[in-house]
Amino acid sequence: QVQLVESGGGLVQAGGSLRLSCAASGLTFSSYAMGWFRQAPGSEREFVARIIWSTTTPYYADSVKGRFTISRDNAKNTVYLQMTSLKPEDEAVYYCAADRTLIGSNYRSVRSYDYWGQGTQVTVSS
Repeated sequence: QVQLVESGGGLVQAGGSLRLSCAASGLTFSSYAMGWFRQAPGSEREFVARIIWSTTTPYYADSVKGRFTISRDNAKNTVYLQMTSLKPEDEAVYYCAADRTLIGSNYRSVRSYDYWGQGTQVTVSS
């Protein structure tokens, strides 16, 4: 049974930082591309970042480029999202997801991902 468990969310002031973690089990972690998405109330789930291998260039949404960093540790079956310079518009539930298609995936689409975590809330106060 595949499980993705996010942690690290919470309340932070605008301009602050948080690091989200997503621990994976039940799958061959290194064989999956990992992504982060977020969903604010009343909005669709949107792409945030994606990483295939640690040695390749990650992908980011324009809204977070330069502020967020995605990384992975295959030895720990964990993917991270370091978020800095947080803004009120970053407030959302953040989800990690696993995609077995490494190359050629429509990686910005939620439909491309095979497994999802339950999400972790990030609240940014202004």
